[in-house]
Amino acid sequence: MTLSEDTAAQQDPPIGPLRRNRDFLLLWSGAGLSMLGYRMSTVAYPLLAIWYLDSTVGAGLIGFASLLPMLLVQLPAGVLVDRYDRRRVMIVCDIVGFAAMASLVASLLAGHLWLAHLMAVAFVESSVALVYRLAERAAVRNVVHPQHLPAALSQNEARAQAAGLIGQPAGSSLFVLARWTPFLSTAAGHVLSLVGLLLIKKEFQAERRVRTSRMRAELLEAVTWLRGQPLLRAAVFLVAGSNLLFQVSGLAIILVVKENGGSPAAIGVIGAVSGCGGVLGSLFASRLLRQLAPRTILVGAFSAWAAVTPCLALTTDWYVIGGLMALVSFVGASMNVSAGVYQVQLTPDALQGRVTSVAMLVSSGSNSVGSIAGGLLLSAVSTTWTITAVAAGMFLLAVSTALSPAVRNAGGGPLLPKVQGGETPAQRTGEISREG
Repeated sequence: MTLSEDTAAQQDPPIGPLRRNRDFLLLWSGAGLSMLGYRMSTVAYPLLAIWYLDSTVGAGLIGFASLLPMLLVQLPAGVLVDRYDRRRVMIVCDIVGFAAMASLVASLLAGHLWLAHLMAVAFVESSVALVYRLAERAAVRNVVHPQHLPAALSQNEARAQAAGLIGQPAGSSLFVLARWTPFLSTAAGHVLSLVGLLLIKKEFQAERRVRTSRMRAELLEAVTWLRGQPLLRAAVFLVAGSNLLFQVSGLAIILVVKENGGSPAAIGVIGAVSGCGGVLGSLFASRLLRQLAPRTILVGAFSAWAAVTPCLALTTDWYVIGGLMALVSFVGASMNVSAGVYQVQLTPDALQGRVTSVAMLVSSGSNSVGSIAGGLLLSAVSTTWTITAVAAGMFLLAVSTALSPAVRNAGGGPLLPKVQGGETPAQRTGEISREG
């Protein structure tokens, strides 16, 4: 599609509501089934290691193998998504994921299982899930009308929250039924996702030139572009900071429950209530985008977190903690959608995968640091003081957000209304990028 055709398409009103967009529904449902399967298998891995292999060390090694792609595969995945046809990349991901799950199911049915095999499957499944998500996120704006983009990304975030909410109890329940059933369900999810991808008619990317540069040069192009976007760059690092703090508070909450006589079931209740808050926040986000500018949403989110986090240090009641975490998740999901819409609209189509992968790498890196910091802090001081330290850190982040020149100087209004001339900010950015 040429620039003029792309602009004309974006200026025309959408044909019908988003719920009648057949291609988006196929993409959304297929990715949702694939994501749900991934969540179920992730829960089942440690159960398999502990109950079948009788190895807690094995459970830790499988978890390590599952998380390793976040560090090793993230950046190459962004280049892959921008360099090749995104639909084909997603199709390959489903085929490889199905093959990995099928091999595990076959091993379990045959009564033979090795830790190395489990680690390899966990690594492969996590890798293809990561590439798939990057490709789908980059493809969405080519499948839906620009006016429907906020609603589409809002539904995607709600889907992710729901997959996490349903995946854990579903995976463990299926494991009790038969230890191979969670992995068979994951394999079935890949098949259904593959069928949906084959039925979609729209292209997943705009027309682009064939790239012959090296991966390092392509990644540098994305980093350079991101450095030139002050608000987006600031948001990435601020969110990375909040992720670090939430990793610490998450560990502290587990200890609070344990110290007060709670069981793993109480953690499950807190997680379920928190997940419900995330789903509601995702669905609310599209309305928020009609009223507030991105910088206002960013400042509001960190201010809300700074107000809620200290309350966690004042209670040991599981239901109160669950309610507070639901508020945290509500705000977080709303901001995730807002940031996603801003980034997808602003980033040129040819850079979508790489820019997203760079941003996600920064966030995932902070999660790792947060886990280590949380363990060290909780071994040195009480849970109350740990949560108090998290609250202080969140307050400093909120102040930094409000005072940041990149945030304060960011112009623009709500993301949904069009700007002058009938164009969206993303159109004008994309036009400049292509002309350059």
